[in-house]
Amino acid sequence: MNILKSIYRVIAIIFKVLFKFTCFMSLMLCGAYLLAPLGTINSKQIDLSTFTNTPNDTMMVVFNSEYFSGYLFAVTLAVVIFVVYLLWQLHEVAVHKAQEQNSTHIQLVFALSLCGLFIHKAWWVLAIIIAFANWQHIGASLTNIIKNGLATKNNKAGADEVNTLINKDAKSH
Repeated sequence: MNILKSIYRVIAIIFKVLFKFTCFMSLMLCGAYLLAPLGTINSKQIDLSTFTNTPNDTMMVVFNSEYFSGYLFAVTLAVVIFVVYLLWQLHEVAVHKAQEQNSTHIQLVFALSLCGLFIHKAWWVLAIIIAFANWQHIGASLTNIIKNGLATKNNKAGADEVNTLINKDAKSH
């Protein structure tokens, strides 16, 4: 039964990828059709015999097509939008990490991320540090340091009192 579930899952993933690819290609072809008037090619009458490495006539028909220019323009726009989206995701990685950990610092991390976007990148670095720090471990370590310091101080005070009593007792004898 598990084998059938895993086979079904793989088939579902394949169909999902094919569906997404089909949607993307139809969007790009619609973009090519709509953006074709912007891709007017002014160099159709160039004498190609002056070049040493020219494509064949069939490829030149494709390259000189306004629809091909529109398609390239649509793909270029899609790539630019995708890169901007990825950069935004990178910028928001601190906020996503803070939300994932259910941190109490979410609002602080978000504010520092915005300051990093508009003011200076050092604020974004601080937001990353706050988001990825293990605050429970840091708090426990600081508590242990304070406890050890107080215990050492109390031990020294007790040892000083004992030394004072021993010195007084030695002087009286």
